[in-house]
Amino acid sequence: MFALALKSFRNRKFTTILTIVSISLSVTLLLGVERIRKETRTSFANTISGTDLIVGARSGPLPLLLYSVFRIGNATNNISWESYQEIRRNPNINWTIPISLGDSHRGYRVMGTNTDYFEFFRFAGGRRLEIADGRIFKGAFDAVLGAEVAQSLDYHIDDPIIIAHGAGEVSFVNHDDKPFKVVGILEKTGTPVDRTVHVLLEGIEAIHIDWKDGAPLPGSSISQDKVLKMDLTPRAITAFFLGLKSRIAAFGVQRFVNEYPKEPLLAILPGVALQELWDLISMAEKALLAVSGFVVVVGLSGMLIALMTSLNERRREMAILRSVGARPVHVFSLIVGESAMLTFLGVIAGVGLLYGLLLVSQPLIITRFGLFIAIGGLSTYELILMGVVCLAGCLIGMIPGYQIYRYSLADGMTIRI
Repeated sequence: MFALALKSFRNRKFTTILTIVSISLSVTLLLGVERIRKETRTSFANTISGTDLIVGARSGPLPLLLYSVFRIGNATNNISWESYQEIRRNPNINWTIPISLGDSHRGYRVMGTNTDYFEFFRFAGGRRLEIADGRIFKGAFDAVLGAEVAQSLDYHIDDPIIIAHGAGEVSFVNHDDKPFKVVGILEKTGTPVDRTVHVLLEGIEAIHIDWKDGAPLPGSSISQDKVLKMDLTPRAITAFFLGLKSRIAAFGVQRFVNEYPKEPLLAILPGVALQELWDLISMAEKALLAVSGFVVVVGLSGMLIALMTSLNERRREMAILRSVGARPVHVFSLIVGESAMLTFLGVIAGVGLLYGLLLVSQPLIITRFGLFIAIGGLSTYELILMGVVCLAGCLIGMIPGYQIYRYSLADGMTIRI
C-alpha cells in the first residue's frame, strides 16, 4: 500500500505538492502562535523577580507596572525625595531601588538609578545583572547600556551619548551641553533592561539643573564642570522597587504606603499585577490561537477537496486493483493511508518551516518587540497539537475512503459519457 501511495503521489505531483504546502503553512501558523504565546508568558514572568513591592504615584497597578518595569507609558506624577527617604526607613524594608524616568536616547528609555540597582535587581528567577564590557557607573555622567541599545546603535566603551528630553522616539530638545560617556554594557537579559540606558540619579538631576517646567531657562546655562561641583541630590523620583526582610510584612507595608499622608502613593505586588496584565491580553491570545486552528481546518479541508475531486478519475484505478485481488478494505486503507501520509508530510514540512522562520526572524523580533523566542525542542503541548493534526488528517481521509469503498467493481469499470 505504501508503494502504491507513492506511485499515486507521483502521478498527481502538482496536487500533492499544493496539499502538502497548504498543510505545512497551517501547521507553521499553529505552532508559531503557540510558541510566541509560550515565550511571551515566560518573558513576562522573567522580567522581574525578587522584588516584593513597586511604589509609584497613585494611578493604577497596570500603569505603574508598565512604566516602571516595561518602560511603557509615563507616570502621572513623581515621588518626592523626602517621601522616598522616609518610606525606605520603614523597619520592614530591607532594600530599595529608586528609578527616574522621562528622558530618552534615540528612541530608548533613559533610567536614572543608583548602584543598588546592580546589587539587588533580579530577573528570570533570581539572576543578577552582569556587565559584559566595562564597569558600572561611578560618576554623574557615566552611562551603562543595555545589550540591545549597544548592539543596535553600535556603541562601545568611552563613546559619548546625548540624552534627549522626553520619552518619544523623536525629540527636538536635547541635553547636548552635558554629554554622557559609555562606561559599561550589560549582558543580554531578554527583558526591558536590554532596551534601557542606565545613568545615576545625580546625572538626571545634573542635566535638568538649569531647566524648569520641561524647558531650559533662558540665559542660565550651567556648564558640565560647574554642575559637578553643585549639590545633585535628586528632588524627585518616578518610582522605586523594594525588598522586604520578611514577605509576611508585604501587605502591612503595602497598606502603609497606600495610606501615606504626605502624598498620594501606590504600592503594588509585581506578581499580582503581572497576572492581571496577562489576564487582560489572554483573550487576544486565545482568539489568535483559535484563528490558527481554523487555518489548520482550512488546510485539511483543501486536502479533502483534492481527494474527493480525484475520486471519479481514480474509479478505474481502484476497479483494476479490485479485479486483481484487492479487497474493498485494501482500497479504503489506500485512500486513508494517502491522507495520513499527506498530513504527516505537511506537519514535518510545517515544523521545518517554523524553525527556519525562527532562525531568520529571531534577531528582528528581539530588536523590534524585545521578545526572545527560544529555538528549542518541541514541547509536549506542541507534540500533542501535531498529533491532533495527524489524527484529523486520518479521519478526513475516511470520507473519500468510504466513498471509494462503496463503489462496486462494475461501477468502476463503467465508462461514463
